[in-house]
Amino acid sequence: MLTTQSASLYIVDNIHKGRSVYTASDITQGSIIEICPVIILSKDDTLHIHKTLLHDYYFLWNAEHHTSAIALGYGSLYNHNDIPNADFELVYGDNEIHFLATKDIAAGSEICINYMSGKTDEFALWFEPK
Repeated sequence: MLTTQSASLYIVDNIHKGRSVYTASDITQGSIIEICPVIILSKDDTLHIHKTLLHDYYFLWNAEHHTSAIALGYGSLYNHNDIPNADFELVYGDNEIHFLATKDIAAGSEICINYMSGKTDEFALWFEPK
Protein backbone atom coordinates (compact mmCIF):
# COMPACT_ATOMS: atom_id res chain seq x y z
CA MET A 1 0.00 0.00 0.00
CA LEU A 2 1.34 3.42 -0.92
CA THR A 3 1.39 6.08 1.74
CA THR A 4 0.32 9.58 0.88
CA GLN A 5 3.04 11.31 2.84
CA SER A 6 6.31 10.40 4.47
CA ALA A 7 6.19 10.82 8.24
CA SER A 8 9.62 12.48 8.03
CA LEU A 9 8.48 15.58 6.13
CA TYR A 10 8.26 18.90 7.94
CA ILE A 11 7.88 22.59 7.12
CA VAL A 12 10.43 25.33 7.81
CA ASP A 13 9.67 29.03 7.43
CA ASN A 14 12.53 30.26 5.26
CA ILE A 15 13.11 34.01 5.37
CA HIS A 16 14.08 34.10 1.68
CA LYS A 17 11.77 31.49 0.18
CA GLY A 18 8.73 31.30 2.45
CA ARG A 19 7.57 27.88 3.60
CA SER A 20 9.90 25.05 2.63
CA VAL A 21 9.52 21.26 2.80
CA TYR A 22 12.34 19.37 4.54
CA THR A 23 12.96 15.76 5.45
CA ALA A 24 13.99 14.46 8.86
CA SER A 25 15.19 11.13 7.39
CA ASP A 26 17.27 10.12 4.41
CA ILE A 27 15.30 9.56 1.20
CA THR A 28 16.69 7.22 -1.44
CA GLN A 29 16.76 8.18 -5.12
CA GLY A 30 13.65 6.84 -6.87
CA SER A 31 11.54 6.80 -3.71
CA ILE A 32 8.08 8.29 -3.55
CA ILE A 33 8.26 11.30 -1.24
CA GLU A 34 4.58 12.17 -1.22
CA ILE A 35 1.35 11.40 -3.06
CA CYS A 36 -0.90 14.44 -3.02
CA PRO A 37 -4.57 14.46 -3.93
CA VAL A 38 -5.46 17.59 -5.90
CA ILE A 39 -8.36 19.95 -6.23
CA ILE A 40 -8.94 20.57 -9.95
CA LEU A 41 -9.79 24.15 -10.88
CA SER A 42 -11.86 24.95 -13.96
CA LYS A 43 -10.74 27.28 -16.74
CA ASP A 44 -12.68 30.14 -15.09
CA ASP A 45 -11.20 29.39 -11.65
CA THR A 46 -7.72 29.22 -13.19
CA LEU A 47 -8.19 32.69 -14.70
CA HIS A 48 -9.24 34.04 -11.29
CA ILE A 49 -6.42 32.39 -9.36
CA HIS A 50 -3.94 34.81 -10.92
CA LYS A 51 -5.57 37.59 -8.89
CA THR A 52 -5.10 35.74 -5.59
CA LEU A 53 -2.35 34.58 -3.27
CA LEU A 54 -2.92 31.05 -4.57
CA HIS A 55 -1.24 32.06 -7.85
CA ASP A 56 2.09 30.96 -6.37
CA TYR A 57 0.80 27.54 -5.29
CA TYR A 58 -1.01 25.96 -8.24
CA PHE A 59 0.05 23.44 -10.88
CA LEU A 60 -0.93 23.63 -14.53
CA TRP A 61 -3.13 20.54 -14.86
CA ASN A 62 -4.42 20.39 -18.42
CA ALA A 63 -2.96 22.98 -20.80
CA GLU A 64 -5.43 22.15 -23.57
CA HIS A 65 -8.43 22.81 -21.29
CA HIS A 66 -6.67 25.60 -19.33
CA THR A 67 -7.28 23.90 -15.98
CA SER A 68 -5.07 23.92 -12.92
CA ALA A 69 -4.79 22.07 -9.62
CA ILE A 70 -4.02 22.81 -6.01
CA ALA A 71 -2.03 19.99 -4.41
CA LEU A 72 -3.07 19.02 -0.91
CA GLY A 73 -0.63 17.76 1.69
CA TYR A 74 2.69 19.56 1.25
CA GLY A 75 2.47 19.41 -2.54
CA SER A 76 1.95 23.11 -3.17
CA LEU A 77 4.76 24.05 -0.75
CA TYR A 78 7.77 22.49 -2.49
CA ASN A 79 10.11 25.27 -3.58
CA HIS A 80 11.80 25.69 -6.94
CA ASN A 81 15.44 24.93 -7.64
CA ASP A 82 17.14 24.88 -11.05
CA ILE A 83 18.97 21.75 -9.86
CA PRO A 84 16.23 19.95 -7.93
CA ASN A 85 16.47 16.80 -5.84
CA ALA A 86 12.89 15.78 -6.62
CA ASP A 87 10.43 15.79 -9.48
CA PHE A 88 6.68 15.52 -9.76
CA GLU A 89 4.35 13.48 -11.90
CA LEU A 90 0.74 14.45 -12.67
CA VAL A 91 -1.41 11.33 -12.31
CA TYR A 92 -4.57 12.36 -14.13
CA GLY A 93 -6.58 9.16 -13.63
CA ASP A 94 -6.27 9.39 -9.84
CA ASN A 95 -6.31 13.21 -9.55
CA GLU A 96 -2.97 13.11 -7.76
CA ILE A 97 0.53 14.53 -8.00
CA HIS A 98 3.35 12.17 -7.07
CA PHE A 99 6.61 13.65 -5.78
CA LEU A 100 9.67 11.46 -6.34
CA ALA A 101 13.32 11.73 -5.26
CA THR A 102 15.59 12.17 -8.30
CA LYS A 103 18.70 11.76 -6.16
CA ASP A 104 19.49 10.68 -2.62
CA ILE A 105 18.27 13.34 -0.18
CA ALA A 106 19.98 13.55 3.21
CA ALA A 107 18.09 14.09 6.44
CA GLY A 108 17.82 17.80 7.22
CA SER A 109 17.71 18.78 3.53
CA GLU A 110 15.12 20.85 1.74
CA ILE A 111 13.19 19.02 -0.96
CA CYS A 112 12.97 21.09 -4.15
CA ILE A 113 11.44 20.61 -7.56
CA ASN A 114 11.93 22.46 -10.84
CA TYR A 115 8.71 24.35 -11.57
CA MET A 116 9.50 24.26 -15.29
CA SER A 117 9.85 20.47 -15.42
CA GLY A 118 8.21 19.26 -18.62
CA LYS A 119 7.14 22.76 -19.69
CA THR A 120 7.72 24.23 -23.13
CA ASP A 121 9.66 27.42 -23.83
CA GLU A 122 6.47 29.48 -23.70
CA PHE A 123 6.48 29.12 -19.90
CA ALA A 124 8.77 31.11 -17.64
CA LEU A 125 9.29 31.55 -13.92
CA TRP A 126 7.25 34.43 -12.56
CA PHE A 127 9.83 35.29 -9.88
CA GLU A 128 13.59 35.67 -9.53
CA PRO A 129 15.02 32.44 -8.07
CA LYS A 130 16.87 32.83 -4.73
